[in-house]
Amino acid sequence: MFTNDTVDNAQGTPELEQPYVELGLKDDEYQKIKDILGRRPTDAELTVYSVMWSEHCSYKSSKVHLRYFGETMTEEMGSKLLAGIGENAGVVDIGDGNAVTFRVESHNHPSYVEPYQGAATGVGGIVRDIMAMGARPIAVMDQLRFGPADAPDTSRVLPGVVSGIGGYGNSLGLPNIGGETVFDEAYLGNPLVNALCVGTLKVEDLKLAFASGAGNKVMLFGSRTGLDGIGGVSVLGSASFEEGEERKLPAVQVGDPFAEKVLIECCLELYQAGVVVGIQDLGGGGLACATSELAAAGDGGMTVNLDNVPLRAENMSAAEILASESQERMCAVVTPENMQKFKDICNKWDVTVAEIGEVTADKDRYLVYHQGELVIDAPASTIDEGPVYERPYARPQWQDEVQEQGVVDKQEDLKQALLDMVASSALCSRDYITEQYDRYVRGNTVQAKHADAGVLRIDEETGRGVAISADASGRYTYLDPNMGARLALAEAYRNVASTGARPVAVTNCLNFGSPENPDVMWQFREAVHGLADGAVELNIPVSGGNVSFYNQTGETPILPTPVVGVLGVINDVAETHSPDLLAIEEPQVLIALGETKEEFGGSIYQQVFGGGLSGLPPQVDLANEEKLAEFLVDNTALTAAHDVSEGGLGVTVFEMAKRNGVGVDLDLAAVHADPTTALFSESASRVVIAATADHVDALLARAAELGIPAAQIGTTNTTGTLSFAGVEVSVDEVTQAWSNTLPELFGHAVGANSVVE
Repeated sequence: MFTNDTVDNAQGTPELEQPYVELGLKDDEYQKIKDILGRRPTDAELTVYSVMWSEHCSYKSSKVHLRYFGETMTEEMGSKLLAGIGENAGVVDIGDGNAVTFRVESHNHPSYVEPYQGAATGVGGIVRDIMAMGARPIAVMDQLRFGPADAPDTSRVLPGVVSGIGGYGNSLGLPNIGGETVFDEAYLGNPLVNALCVGTLKVEDLKLAFASGAGNKVMLFGSRTGLDGIGGVSVLGSASFEEGEERKLPAVQVGDPFAEKVLIECCLELYQAGVVVGIQDLGGGGLACATSELAAAGDGGMTVNLDNVPLRAENMSAAEILASESQERMCAVVTPENMQKFKDICNKWDVTVAEIGEVTADKDRYLVYHQGELVIDAPASTIDEGPVYERPYARPQWQDEVQEQGVVDKQEDLKQALLDMVASSALCSRDYITEQYDRYVRGNTVQAKHADAGVLRIDEETGRGVAISADASGRYTYLDPNMGARLALAEAYRNVASTGARPVAVTNCLNFGSPENPDVMWQFREAVHGLADGAVELNIPVSGGNVSFYNQTGETPILPTPVVGVLGVINDVAETHSPDLLAIEEPQVLIALGETKEEFGGSIYQQVFGGGLSGLPPQVDLANEEKLAEFLVDNTALTAAHDVSEGGLGVTVFEMAKRNGVGVDLDLAAVHADPTTALFSESASRVVIAATADHVDALLARAAELGIPAAQIGTTNTTGTLSFAGVEVSVDEVTQAWSNTLPELFGHAVGANSVVE
């Protein structure tokens, strides 16, 4: 426990040894803090600088590359955003006075240490980011990565993570409308838990995180501050894991979703009452982060009195109060005349509230008091900005060799190959996971389960809605980081377009290994450039994002995993394209849009049939994705539409057929001369659509007009069989193979509801 070291004491004891290394600071960083202050830091100052200069909070290794997003964004792209990079979440104007905000963020390391609470508080944190924009959260999604499905540690981590996501999100009454779960050896010992939240607001209700107006009050409201989460994501997210790190339980926050639900309603009433000048959630970095960021973004300085912070533990030091990452807390700036109204609304919702500080005219000066003594006296901007590192980066020596290998072992038995593919942990049913989430609470979910993208109704009068998808392939990105990021963007963009929505904005969560490894920094830089340049080509703005470094165990990094989320707008959700073939007697014609090439590098086919991870990933031309979106948006002639991605065309057609047990007679030769390539290649920019015969000519003509290759690949049948290349297999048999894998592995853990066993 830290002592209550004061500024006066720090000035009088310049040679006192301090535990800056244990707090994650380097020698030169500690010296820089002393240079800024003109003395050694107090314990509280050392804590605040260490938290705010951590990789998680400061982006010190990524800033130099993340600037490329801003450098490449055109004026037209930027004009589409009400709030963008640097804010708690991106905000997009979707018309009729409505706006949508969305963001995805990592909670990787806490979820390995304590899976249930790590994942639960990841959901809680991203929800508060959305609340801080003045919005009502309306849905969540998750992007999950685990080690091999049959690994013992996956059995420890996965049930807790899934229960944590479901337990927190379900309790908040937020539908979980989609996501992705990936199993790979690379994530054993370092799972990825990325949580996304989307919210809605009126354009005029937008709130930003800044403290302005000298004399305005700083209000802390929500749960009391305790000892949980000290050194949480700010420290856990800034270091690699070693053996036994899963026992770092005290650093993981403890969530209370019911307290957060009340906090949401309280915030919305505060916004409606017009009593909030600026607002910030308390997430990573706790009160230290929230107050210093508000001060740094404002037009003055700030004083904070920690004696007024409501606590749930006795004898907490200033450093502990500031660094605690206790959940369900918010910090607001309020004018003096609105103070009573602010308190009354908090009291109405039984939300603890306290005046803890004041905005001052002393520009950039951040003063913190504890027990009547000054414990921090520092420029807020120096806390908030942190150092900027230009880490060495270089293309790995092994990259060429891996790309050149390109091994794929083509199977002779196509029926068995399809069964093996859908039964693999890479492609099997995720119902074991998603059935633990509530997808339809609030009544506005249009599509979620087994859909390309989650679709939500936003406006009950007009039917306007949004579609959201988040995608990534660590396998592709490992083989070619630039192309891997483009492929993630392309798939998320295509998923949204496949529902009939027009893509309008991008968010991201960039998960990589140690930035001190030049190979990793090269992967990171390439991925950033691929994503930024791709966004420019699609003319769609990157609204914000998150970086998670040090995702590795010992010296072994995870696969580079840039998760890319895309938000789209659909004018009437009643016109949403379904991914499922209709169960109707009239035959439906299936049309493949896009070109199929022999592209197996990084594919699931290569993974399942022993090809390792080698070759080049599929090559994507984003102009083709734009053409597909133009074809799919506002096209009412389709009975179904489903993108082609992992597993290839064969898996796509099965997924379209399984829900209603519709059979399909496929003509693979219309796609490619080689049946294996036709079935399992993962070429990008492809969608399978279905329509009744009377619409086929018009659809083919429209595709030709847009320059999209299109081929009739088959028709539905009433026998419930899939037939291709002389092979027949019942849809029921394939569905059975697809359904059994995860229940057999994790069935013992169904309903797992809490902590590490």
